[in-house]
Amino acid sequence: MSDNELGLFLRLRREAVTPAEAGLPTGPRRRTPGLRRAELATLAGVSVEYLTRLEQGRDRHPSAPVLAALADALHLSPTERVHLQRLAKGAEPGFTCRAAFAPQRDVRPTVRALLDRFEPMPALVTNRLTEVLACTDGYRRLTEPLGLFEAEVPALARYVFTDARARAAFPDWERVADEQVAALKQGPGRADPHVAALMDELTVAGGTAFATRAETVPGLPRPHGIIRIVHPEAGELRLAYETLDLPAADDQRLLVHLPADEATSAALDHLTGRRPGALRAV
Repeated sequence: MSDNELGLFLRLRREAVTPAEAGLPTGPRRRTPGLRRAELATLAGVSVEYLTRLEQGRDRHPSAPVLAALADALHLSPTERVHLQRLAKGAEPGFTCRAAFAPQRDVRPTVRALLDRFEPMPALVTNRLTEVLACTDGYRRLTEPLGLFEAEVPALARYVFTDARARAAFPDWERVADEQVAALKQGPGRADPHVAALMDELTVAGGTAFATRAETVPGLPRPHGIIRIVHPEAGELRLAYETLDLPAADDQRLLVHLPADEATSAALDHLTGRRPGALRAV
């Protein structure tokens, strides 16, 4: 499994930026919609040879000015710039950040109280292993029939890749799988021995579906969006989700779901036994 996350991220972002977005002529003979290495190198003010070494992992220590120039040329968002900096730091020998610490599994009382306030919304707290540490009754009613809570320690990534029911539960399974791999690779990624152990487990248990994504998906999950879930009682649901990072000492994330349309709103009201309109569509 590749450990060249910095090079992978640079290459994927380069291939995602169109010449038009970079202010370059498109031309009739382009083989790829993204930027060529030579084009990105020119925009960033570095040599093609140096950019090639970065993408191939033969040089993993770009300076801060080079990272800034590449970020500007690739039109990275603020979140992507932070991620790029973390990848560059993670390539330094001895850099562990929080990787030396065991995943946090204790949820602070105030966070649990906050979850209570979210009822009847489906909401949960996860750690960097995607383990479900706490959740609302609304989330449990939504996912328990799908088999998520049958595991001793429920974990979203493990469920998605090792439970056959996940493919039926998520009509957009391919995208959900991408997001779970991105979540595992976010931050220290495989430099974290706990994350590395889980990724090794899923490489065996999940087969090529996981291994291929571990090689190609950059570690930057979408913090918000729409997810579709097929519930055995309520049918297909469309949920808008938001991901909120808790303080660094917690090393946890809070995920909150809201109905994305009126049909889902009514279905969730029925599942939770609440009055109609308790959860409004967004």
